[in-house]
Amino acid sequence: MATEYGQGYGLPTGPGHAQGVGGRRHRMPAALRAPVEGRAWRELAYVLLSLPMSILLFTYAVTMVSLGAGLLVTFLGVPVLAAALAGCRGIGAVERARARGLLGLDVGEPEPLRLKRQGFMGWIGAVLKSGASWRALLYSVLQLPWAVLSFAVTVTFWSVGWTLVTYPLWFWVLPMYAGQDGIQLYGDEQHAIYLDNPFEIAVTAGVGLLFTLATPWLVRALTTVDRGMVHGLLGPSRLATRVVELESDRGVVVDTAAADLRRIERDLHDGAQARLVNLAMDLGLAKEKLREDPRAAARMVDEAHGEVKTALQELRDLARGIHPAVLTDRGLDAALSSVASRCTVPVQVEVDLSERPAPAIEGIAYFTVSELLQNVSKHSRATWAAVEVWRSEDRLMLQVVDNGVGGADLSRGSGLAGLAERLDAVDGILVVDSPEGGPTRVTAELPWRAERAR
Repeated sequence: MATEYGQGYGLPTGPGHAQGVGGRRHRMPAALRAPVEGRAWRELAYVLLSLPMSILLFTYAVTMVSLGAGLLVTFLGVPVLAAALAGCRGIGAVERARARGLLGLDVGEPEPLRLKRQGFMGWIGAVLKSGASWRALLYSVLQLPWAVLSFAVTVTFWSVGWTLVTYPLWFWVLPMYAGQDGIQLYGDEQHAIYLDNPFEIAVTAGVGLLFTLATPWLVRALTTVDRGMVHGLLGPSRLATRVVELESDRGVVVDTAAADLRRIERDLHDGAQARLVNLAMDLGLAKEKLREDPRAAARMVDEAHGEVKTALQELRDLARGIHPAVLTDRGLDAALSSVASRCTVPVQVEVDLSERPAPAIEGIAYFTVSELLQNVSKHSRATWAAVEVWRSEDRLMLQVVDNGVGGADLSRGSGLAGLAERLDAVDGILVVDSPEGGPTRVTAELPWRAERAR
């Protein structure tokens, strides 16, 4: 009879009732269904495959790098080393695919090779200078010891758990074919302790159940390290990701600047320039009529004077659209109040800033609010609006609210989408909350950059 039977690991902590696909709640708690979930078996497959894969990776990496290092005294060493790193990059692609299929980890490809010159030597230089190549080599070396540990722990816990939990089904094999009463806990020359009565068999199965329930969570913890290694060593680096973002933002800035120049050219051509051409023609006709019909010439000069005033107003509006003088002289509070006064609905403006941001950020904030208020005038059918500007740590916050019909959406390719792209080019964010029926609340964040001496 057994006097002690050991201690299990207990039930793993976790949500009592997790939601399933489509928000449906599972009737069985996550701790109980974990051993039979597909995720647990996929993670088990990942760990089991990691050992042979890591052996291949380690063998390839060590062999090729050692060969390349040994041949550095000849001209073959550098190409061999480059081939080793290129192979590690290819293996990294396989590992990303394996992590995507079994762990559900979607990791982007690392930065591509940057060839400074064409040809084989240019490719060798690009491979050797690529940080992604060396990170893939590091992954190939580090994966083996971790895979051995994960494989040993996982196989031990899975085999012990399922062996013990199914003990009531197969314990009869031991007395019938092995010549002993059950699993032996202790034995010496005088006596032996076996798990052979119903109580001991039940306790053994209970301990196995605890192991079985705890093992998926243990494997999940082990694969968390694998996720970190794949993401950190085989994915794009933060610096490379940031470079890609900056290149994309630079393209947006260039396109925006080109669009603004085209708009200014169009406004000049269709507006002030056309009026000035007509004004020159009218003044020419007035000059011809000055001796023949002085009164008609005076009327034409008077009309030309009106055209001059209109052209001047259009030029002022155009200059204000480029960069308003009031913004430079008096800051956001006065500039936004001026914009609000031209809105078709009453607008309350509140600016709470103890200092002025950099001119570039200030200008972007001004044009953002100006465009949002134009949307309020044209599309919202609102009866009032409000503008708030404040600083939150290192961010300049803008918010425009109206009580219109709502329905504004960034995904429809409207002016809001273009505005969001402009803000994104300077690390800004645009958030639109506009349910059908209103109200609409548009919040923009811009990086705070202190004003330099003007």
